Amino acid sequence: MSERSGIPAKAYAYAAAGLVLLALPFYLERFWLQAGLFAMAAALGAIGINLLTGATGQLSMGHAFFLAVGAYGYCALAGDGTDRLTGLGLPGWLAAVLAVGLAGLAGGAFSPIAGRLHGAYLGIATLALIFIGQHVLFNAHGLTGGYNGRAVPPLSLFGLTFDDTELLVAQVPFGAVEKLWYLGLALLLAGALFARGVLRGRPGRAMNAIRDHRTAAGVLGVPVARHRAAVFVLSSLYAGLAGVLLALVFQRTVPEYFGMALSLEYLAMIVIGGLGSVAGAVAGGVFVALLPQLLGRYAEALPLVSAPGTGGVAPGEAARYLYGAAVVGTVLFLPGGLARLAARLTPTHRPSGETR
Repeated sequence: MSERSGIPAKAYAYAAAGLVLLALPFYLERFWLQAGLFAMAAALGAIGINLLTGATGQLSMGHAFFLAVGAYGYCALAGDGTDRLTGLGLPGWLAAVLAVGLAGLAGGAFSPIAGRLHGAYLGIATLALIFIGQHVLFNAHGLTGGYNGRAVPPLSLFGLTFDDTELLVAQVPFGAVEKLWYLGLALLLAGALFARGVLRGRPGRAMNAIRDHRTAAGVLGVPVARHRAAVFVLSSLYAGLAGVLLALVFQRTVPEYFGMALSLEYLAMIVIGGLGSVAGAVAGGVFVALLPQLLGRYAEALPLVSAPGTGGVAPGEAARYLYGAAVVGTVLFLPGGLARLAARLTPTHRPSGETR
């Protein structure tokens, strides 16, 4: 019926999913909303690295560095200095925008290297960013708070403060996570649509040409170094935005979180979800971000998984084993990731009278 009316069934599915996501804060408890926000932030960061690695073929091991720039940049710009840490006291919305721009500037400073290196060489070069970032985060106490991190100022936008001050909506009290839920949805939707437009347009075709054969792309007139540098900056902007959202959800930044393990998780996200696919990046980000949350929630009911220090496998450790196995399984049996699996399971519509 939907196809006869000219509206594809997929549009109805998207509309239904959107309505469900909009209604969830009215029904779910804080844990599930917080887990969902972690997944949204992970999906945003995964879209960025998928543009770089999946669409352009550039290996980056330093994605966590740019998340840290976004997260700590927001804290420093929005902080008021009352905690004896660096703070400019800017409005929250302006601090968030500038923090994302700061991550882009950091990517721009590295982009000349990214434009000239490729493959494992670029991966090793970006690996240095993690070590530099960790050293700064642990030792620049006045800026980062050192090992203990620093508190994250709440975001204010259009007169609404995203903190735990209760806001009644249809007699349902909205705290910080409920308010941030809609902000996260808006950011994820905008980021996904923008990335999809990039990949479907002329820049996307140039990126794919560079990934498939950079020499041939150069012969055809594609400025390879310039495109590589530009995509690296764009990926850094996405990472900075994900870092700001993560900081707002965590409400405290901790240096240890932005290490090598986080960069490896983002690579796992795009492999599991599907290289070069925006929907795959979102699916992979949700899978990898939610897995440790779910294992921690139901640790008592799962075999071998238990709380840290109780003799079993910690939920975070078990999650790494599982999505590590998922990466191996994806590479061996489903090279296109979850995006390819979804495409296989989606029936293809054929006009009436068409035969196979």
